[in-house]
Amino acid sequence: MFRILVADKIGSAGIRRLEEESDVTVDVKTGLPKAELCSLIPTYDALLVRSSTRVDADLLSMAPKLRVIGRAGMGVDNIDVAAATARGILVMNTPGVNSIATAEHTILLMLAAARHTAEAHQSVLQGEWRRSDFIGVQLYRKVLGLIGFGRIARHVARRARTFDMEVIASDPYVSEEVGQEMGITLVDLEELLAQADIISLHASLSDETLHILNTETLAKTKDGVIIINSSRGQLVDEQALANALTSGKVRAAAVDVYNKEPPGTDHPLIGLANVLHTPHLGASTEEAQRDVSIQIVEQVMDALRNEDFRNSVNMPFPAGPEYASVLPYLQLGEKIGVLQFHMADAPIRAIELELSGDTAIEFAKPIATGVLKGVMMNIIADPVNYINAPALAEEHGIGISQTKGLGSSEFANAISCRANWADGNRVIIGSVFDGERPRIVQVGDYHLDVDPSGTLLVMKNSDVPGVIGQVGTLLGDYGVNIGEWRLGRVRKGEDALSFINLDNEPSKAAMTALGKISAVKKLKVIRL
Repeated sequence: MFRILVADKIGSAGIRRLEEESDVTVDVKTGLPKAELCSLIPTYDALLVRSSTRVDADLLSMAPKLRVIGRAGMGVDNIDVAAATARGILVMNTPGVNSIATAEHTILLMLAAARHTAEAHQSVLQGEWRRSDFIGVQLYRKVLGLIGFGRIARHVARRARTFDMEVIASDPYVSEEVGQEMGITLVDLEELLAQADIISLHASLSDETLHILNTETLAKTKDGVIIINSSRGQLVDEQALANALTSGKVRAAAVDVYNKEPPGTDHPLIGLANVLHTPHLGASTEEAQRDVSIQIVEQVMDALRNEDFRNSVNMPFPAGPEYASVLPYLQLGEKIGVLQFHMADAPIRAIELELSGDTAIEFAKPIATGVLKGVMMNIIADPVNYINAPALAEEHGIGISQTKGLGSSEFANAISCRANWADGNRVIIGSVFDGERPRIVQVGDYHLDVDPSGTLLVMKNSDVPGVIGQVGTLLGDYGVNIGEWRLGRVRKGEDALSFINLDNEPSKAAMTALGKISAVKKLKVIRL
């Protein structure tokens, strides 16, 4: 008999499903203070939460029987996944369940913004009948531009095409073949901005996409464009959008997400007549809430019965005693994937792994999964975990191949990862020192010994005297401390490559100053 504690409110359909199971005892006790939850948790096999209950290391230390934590929703920010993994506790979520609800809300916002729906409604409530003031535009034959082309964007595209809209998308990590299969044209961002009558945001948040719609990019759009954001508030410079709406450059906007939630009354978009607001309602449907509760219940039951472990956040291999030994290799694979993504000269299309050494070969699957997770977590907006990373990579046309036991290496266990793009490739080689310390030992032709953790400044520079001194002094001037500096060069007088571990992240001003050093050719800050 399995005992399950439901600590947050989930859909009643999920509770009923649990109550129907003959091998389950379920207790619904929501809103408990931490002390009370800690006193109850020792007797339970599974814990179901949403976002309210914080599942931290302290709580987990009181749960000797706990095998599964189910999060009814996408994010797991309220769960200490590392602590759960160390204790052999499976953590699951429900990615993608809300995709259709969010896509439908996007279409709703698009229609409402195009036809002044909310403003007209309010006008009628006030006793007015101003039909001529609310002349809208049709979606028919308009060009819809999707920034980002993940799961939700693809649902939006299918629905938009039923309105006879032309759909284009900008996503450097999706192959043209994927777009062709859906009848969607993949274009670069500049072309999308110039062509789209309506722009809808669906990108993941990264350094590259932060404020992807800003004063400069909005100026490149069509006059009278409509902006829709049901993805992430940080994708839009809200003041820049407010200015464009006020000037008439942007006809209208519909916003479901904000840089800061809830937005204050002083928010630049609040009060503008041509902006439609909703309070982060993308996933707020009865069906989505029902489906997410049923899905997490079914996942948890399958996991307790050892039947299936889908949508696990933390298990690329059977949980248990081998966790400690496989973890450094899993981490190394993920770090290599992150480095490959950030150092690639174009979107990655294929990955080749060559493994040498008995231990590396034994852990081939988790290593490959880690590499794919490291690449994919920087590409898509949806949560990426060790379970879904391979499928997401395949979805985006990124293949991976493995060769075991071939090649030679000076290290007992080595992982050689070649990332391929349209007209180039790069090899990164890593190893695990002393069975527990992931290290990067080669990048391209450069031999180094890099600790792939924390804030890493990657620099390529001319091999001339004084560069290290200039960079070190300048970083010091901006209050940035250097932890380690690893430098490699192929031959005297040719370019050198440095990996600099920093104790704190350099400011934009510091990076600008570094870029002005004449010998410096490339700079990149990578967070590992």
